Amino acid sequence: MDARPQIGQFVKVLRGKDEASYAVVIDIIDDKFVMIADGDKRRFDGPKKKNVLHLEFQPAISPEVASSLQETGRVTNAKLRHVIKKFAYAKGE
Repeated sequence: MDARPQIGQFVKVLRGKDEASYAVVIDIIDDKFVMIADGDKRRFDGPKKKNVLHLEFQPAISPEVASSLQETGRVTNAKLRHVIKKFAYAKGE
């Protein structure tokens, strides 16, 4: 898998008040920062800017989120919550 973050990629937050929770990359700012959202505390309209060193990138990408962002430039908060819940369940968490 590419070492760089990708749109729609699942991440586990390692630092901050959302520590140990999952989110999805919705935008890449530069080599050091990405914007993440989880559809719950961090909604699409108010994403969190995170340093990539504070995230654990998971080897999975949500095709639903990636295609939605590519087609419309947006993704619904319900879709974000759904894919994160499905991903966490698959991981056994």
